[in-house]
Order: sequence, then structure tokens, then C-alpha cells
Amino acid sequence: MTTPNDLDLSGERQAKNLQVENVAGLRRIGVLTSGGDAPGMNAAVRAVVRTAAFHGLETVGIRRGFNGLHDGEMGLIGPRDVANIIQRGGTRLLTARSQAWMTPEGRAQGAEHLRHWEVDGLVVIGGDGSFQGAHLLAQEYGIRVIGVPGTIDNDLYGTDYTIGYHTAVQTALDAVDRLRDTGASHERIFVIEVMGRHAGHIAVEVALAGGAEEVLVPERPADLEAVADEVQRSIKRGKTSSIIIVAEGFPGGAEGAASAINERIGEETRVSILGHIQRGGSPVARDRVLASVLGRAATEALMAGRSDVMVGEVGHMLNFVPLEHTWTRRKDVTDTQYDTAKLLSI
Repeated sequence: MTTPNDLDLSGERQAKNLQVENVAGLRRIGVLTSGGDAPGMNAAVRAVVRTAAFHGLETVGIRRGFNGLHDGEMGLIGPRDVANIIQRGGTRLLTARSQAWMTPEGRAQGAEHLRHWEVDGLVVIGGDGSFQGAHLLAQEYGIRVIGVPGTIDNDLYGTDYTIGYHTAVQTALDAVDRLRDTGASHERIFVIEVMGRHAGHIAVEVALAGGAEEVLVPERPADLEAVADEVQRSIKRGKTSSIIIVAEGFPGGAEGAASAINERIGEETRVSILGHIQRGGSPVARDRVLASVLGRAATEALMAGRSDVMVGEVGHMLNFVPLEHTWTRRKDVTDTQYDTAKLLSI
């Protein structure tokens, strides 16, 4: 039997196991964060920079996403520049929306900046909008691009989870737990709106973990009169307060749901819109781990010659999908979680 003491854990053996052949001949790569910030983006940037340094590559950090790439806001960064950021929310590289990048002239300017800095490949950390910009860069200028899924909405096809999602769920759940205490004390109905413009992943998981009486998401049509009637039946069964979770993308949002309930059954409701507090804060362990694994994988994928793909994780295994699939294919909420949340709300 092999014991831990029998294993060869020398530095030489570890380096050999970790070495990846640089078939693409890279010398310098770039990294940027784009779109809405997500807890764990800093951990992903750290992983890209340190993986590149391990393999003898230089990294150019690009500030303010594609807007900064267009304006040439970039410079060399190394392992010490990303020290002590793994636990920080937001993004050290900053992020911004870019109207200029939507034009051929804007992308041409960005590509020229990459050539000037001799960047051989680019890691883009963001969501589907960011990946559309990255895809155009790869298609129009032949620049190697790898996407890393960084968005709290968890709505990208090709990965079980996106960086920032677990932290956003925990932040929202903490707020729901506190609001439930107040709702129970005052015997009120709380309608709580969480983020999720096009997808209800946060809403469903928060509803299930928070014991909500109802969850409303963009993927599942709902009759608000029927929802109000169910709330009334729950009151008759002895419930003195209720929590209803609404994804922001549900038609009418929390305000519309609260108004419908009040008009239908006359019960006093309170609306709480959690908003951007879900984006901030120190990333939980799962987001730090996911970001670290995907940041490393993205860098080594560039070295292996991959391009125009996103690296994700499916069943704890790395998964690569064309960038185009991340916005042309849907990833809806799971029936199991949604149905369980409904079933347990009796």
C-alpha cells in the first residue's frame, strides 16, 4: 500500500507534472475584466498572472475592460502585483461598458494596442456581452481569446456555475434571513427582488435555501392572481408571514407582484429590492476556488493553441465551449430546484 510518505513530492516532480507545452509559442498574454463586476474576478486575474509567470510568460493587465483596451490603458503586471487580492470583491483591473467596442473602428484600435504591446493571446473575464466582444476580436483579427465566466447571474451555457454566483446567492440569502425575522415579528408578507435580468438562478437557489413561500423567475410564467390566492391559503393554514422571492427579470418585478397580492387579497406587503449589494463583498470559498481553477485553465488553453472558446466547469471537470454558444444557447433554472422550492413551501 502506498502511503503519503512514499509519494515523490519533490519540487522537480511537481514542476514536471505541472509543465504545459507552449505549442502556440506565446511570450506575452493579456487579461481584462469586462461587464458587471462579480466577486472572484480578482482571484481569476491572480490565477492568470501567476500561471503565466510559472510558465515563463509575461502578462499585460488591461484596465477598464474593452473600453480600456480601446484607449490603450494597459501595462505589465507580475505575481507581486496580484498579491493579497484573492479575498477582495470587485475587480482590481476595473471594468466598464464600451460603446466604442461595438464599432469596427473601435475594435481595430484595440487590436492595434494589443499588437503594440506584443500580446499573443487574451483572457477575457466576464459574461455573454463580454464574450461577444471577444469573439469579434478573434474573428476579425485572428487574436487568440479565451473566455472565463465571471457573472453573478450564472446564465452562461457551458459551465455549471459562473464566478461570483455563489457569493451573490449567499449575500442575498443573508438579507432574506434578516427580512424573515422582521416579517415574522410584524406578521407581514415580504416580496424580495434579487438580481437576474434574464435568468432566475439566484432567485430559485435563494428561495430554496431561504424557505420562501413563492419564487417568480423569467423562465417560468406565473399567474399573479394564483400566487396571491396561494398566499391567502397559506395564511389560512396558519402562516403569519410569507417570503416571496422575485428575479428582477420577472415581468413587473417585485413591485408588480406586491401590488397584485395587495389588490387580490388585501394583505399588507413590503417590497425589498436587494440590488447591487449582491455584486460586492469578499468572494466565498467556492468562487475563489472556481476562479483560480478557470484562470489557470484559460492561460494554459492559450498556450495549447485554443481560441474563441470559454472554459467552464461541468461536473467538476473542465469544459470548453465556443464563445458563440454562451449567448446563443440557453441555460435555464433546473426543474429539480424550482419544483423542490415549490413543494416545500406548503
